[in-house]
Amino acid sequence: MATVLDNIRESISKSNSILILTHENPDGDAIGSSLGFMHALKKIGKEVTVLIPTANPMYSFLPGFNEIKKEIEDYKNYDLCIALDSSDLERLHVCKPYFELIENTIVIDHHITNQNYADVNYVNAVASSTCQNLIIVLAAMDISIDKDIAECIYTGILTDTGGFRYNTQPETFEFAGMLAETGIDISKIYRLVFDMTTERRTRLLSRALNRLELLEDGKIAYTYITADDVEELQNEDGDQEGIVNYGRNIEGVEVSIFVREKGDKYKVSLRANEYVDVSQISAKFAGGGHLRAAGFEMAMSLEQTKQAVVEEIKKQLK
Repeated sequence: MATVLDNIRESISKSNSILILTHENPDGDAIGSSLGFMHALKKIGKEVTVLIPTANPMYSFLPGFNEIKKEIEDYKNYDLCIALDSSDLERLHVCKPYFELIENTIVIDHHITNQNYADVNYVNAVASSTCQNLIIVLAAMDISIDKDIAECIYTGILTDTGGFRYNTQPETFEFAGMLAETGIDISKIYRLVFDMTTERRTRLLSRALNRLELLEDGKIAYTYITADDVEELQNEDGDQEGIVNYGRNIEGVEVSIFVREKGDKYKVSLRANEYVDVSQISAKFAGGGHLRAAGFEMAMSLEQTKQAVVEEIKKQLK
């Protein structure tokens, strides 16, 4: 009986032109898996387009970053669409119509909330990242991992584990070691991902930290940024990445809440330390994520959003 990996291999082998999508506001795992898979599929002679309307320039060091398309002219040019690191159709945001209109589809993901919305779905929620799952997929397809692929995949694993601090299994280190053997500069990647920043990002972080509140006897950290902040400081999408972690790092905090205004909604990021299941909280607000890291959108006011999220977190606090 054919396995999911067999079905992925067959579907890709029958295709010629492939479109790769990922979730909106893509992180390192989303961009790393997209570019890593692009390089791998090109090795076996496929025409591949990576469509990411807003790719965070902090990942511009990745090989192939300059090949990312912000838009495409016609979905009919593709006979296969692959969604990476996206738990549901809505997370594809403006790219959702392409996934729905292209006849053959594949999903590769690691979110426990994944809705298995493709023709073929490979979802291993135990894995640290979609990039870790991609290593299994490439092995099943007999595609060797060269230095360019390794740099993209390693970056995705590194970012989704917070530098191998959480959501990490023994095999995660085995895979990382295998990737390092290709000759990638792991020190450089770490520095570019975690240590390098810009003036704009630093000023936005300062604005958020100045507003930080500790609630529920210091067990919840909360902060936010507004659209006016972003305009005033001339920030770009992605400059807010990592702000939520500062609240979580405070002694005694179990859950950190970071809210940012975007359009007519508020995007909420949650991070937990030891026991609160933020994926459960996120699901109540039609979002997704992991046990200790999740996110969703709210159409309420800023204050209503804060109150609603805090009330849900309080139900799990000890």
